Parts: sequence; C-alpha cells; structure tokens
Amino acid sequence: MYRRMFALAVMAVGLAALPATASAAGARSPHYYLALGDSLSQGMQPNFNGVLQDTDQGYADDLAAAESAHVHNLQLVKLGCGGETTTSMLTGKGNAADARRFHCQHAGGSQLTAAVRFLKSHHRAGEVPLVTIDIGANDIDGCATAANIGACVTTGIANISRNVPKILQALREAAPAGTRFAGMTLYDPVLAGYFSNDANTRALAAASPLLLKEVNDKLTSDFQQAGFKTADVAGAFNSYDSAATATWEGNQIPVNVATVCSWTWACQTPPSGPNIHANKNGYAVIAAAFARVIGRL
Repeated sequence: MYRRMFALAVMAVGLAALPATASAAGARSPHYYLALGDSLSQGMQPNFNGVLQDTDQGYADDLAAAESAHVHNLQLVKLGCGGETTTSMLTGKGNAADARRFHCQHAGGSQLTAAVRFLKSHHRAGEVPLVTIDIGANDIDGCATAANIGACVTTGIANISRNVPKILQALREAAPAGTRFAGMTLYDPVLAGYFSNDANTRALAAASPLLLKEVNDKLTSDFQQAGFKTADVAGAFNSYDSAATATWEGNQIPVNVATVCSWTWACQTPPSGPNIHANKNGYAVIAAAFARVIGRL
C-alpha cells in the first residue's frame, strides 16, 4: 500500500511539473518584430563615399533594442526595401531603385507577399508582438524634380490611397492574435532646398510642408481606418513649422529646416550628402515617435 501511495505521489509531482515546463519552453520560444517599408525600415545611410548602405542604426533597430527588455527573445526581422513604393510593395513591380543592390528579392515576388507568409508561418498568439511600416515617401520623392509638381503629388497620393489600405488589411488578416501595428508619417527632406542658389528650388522648399501635410493626412487616415497606430514623425521633425526659428551652424533659420538638417543627411555636402535619409540621431527620434504610440509590449 505504501509503495502504491509513493508511486501516486511521484506521478502527481510529475504532472504538476508539466505546465511549468511547457511555460518555460514557451518563454524560450522566439518572438518577432517585423519591420516593413522602404529604406528607412532598413536604417539606410550613406557612407563616407556617399554609397547607401543598410545599417544597424535604424529606427527598427532602436525599437527592437528597447522592447527586448520587455519581450523575451525578441528578434528583429527586416523585410523593407530601398526605393519601395506602395505599388512595388504590393505587386513586386515598379521599384525605380536597383532592388538587387538593396537585397530586396522577396520570396513570392513582393514584400507584402513575403510579410504575409512570415506572419502566417509564425501564428502562435503573441509570437509577433509588433509590426511597423513606413511607406509612401517614394511615391512622391521624385516630385521634387518633376516638370509638374502638383500633378506628380496628386498621382502619388492617388497611389497611396489605392494601395495602402490593401497592404494594411492584408497584414492584419495574416497576423497572429496579440500583434500591435504602427505606421509613421513622413518628414520633409525637401526643406534642405532652403539653402539653394536656385529660386525654384527655394520656392519648392517653402511650399513642401503643405504638400507633405496632404500626404501625411492621407496616410494617417489609412492607418486609423486599418487599426494601426500612427507615429507622428512629421511632428517630431517639426516638418510643418516654418514660422519658428532655430540656430543651425550659427545662423537663425526656420525650425523645420534646422531640424531636417540636424537629423538627416539632406543638408550635408558631397560625397555623403545631400541625402534624404535620416542619420543615427534622426532614426532615434523616429524610434521614439513609434515607442510613444506603441507603448510597452
């Protein structure tokens, strides 16, 4: 009898240990932060020779580092592609940049297809706690040199309006339970034209905040309708504030110009600049804008 009672006790202890063991195994399982979009999601910056390179100093890297303190075994997965437009992200076609140079040949033919496949293959609840996206900048980037800037911006906004809701919906439908989603508004590198000797370039720089606001309002509306949080990067970069002034290299200039000069390569001299991408400090500001709306995972 005592032998039987001892055996039952050992069995009970073993069964009681099973949930804890399973829980420990779950805690050791990887969790993923999926960063999507264009070159900003890859943290691209020019090197000293002006050649664009992926870096580990992007906003996604900063976010992953911060959230890894709260999410066990958080791994960053970057699927973003330099030069990506809303059309090329959706279809895999139409990226004006040399995608091969940016290692953007995605399985399935497009970044969105690759992202959906990733989300469906990591579908345990909470396995992908965060998905971020920045997209739309390359839909209007070429407008600065277009013959008809107004028509170019109108076309860019039309593409954003048509494509972004499809992209966001596909991501939400593919993601596992517990995923948080966030997108960002765009900052304004065209402001660097403030220093140009060309009157038309200066005029475009002065007009760019209003044009950018129209684009960002559309992006914000799309994010809200899809249930994505919106990181106000435009606000963090003072993109619309042309009235206030700030000191930059000893001169008083509009605060939005000073900000974009401080946090991007747009005002740098060759060969590193001028370049529209954020620098290390700018990427940290973008990460902070995301962190404010995402909260603690």
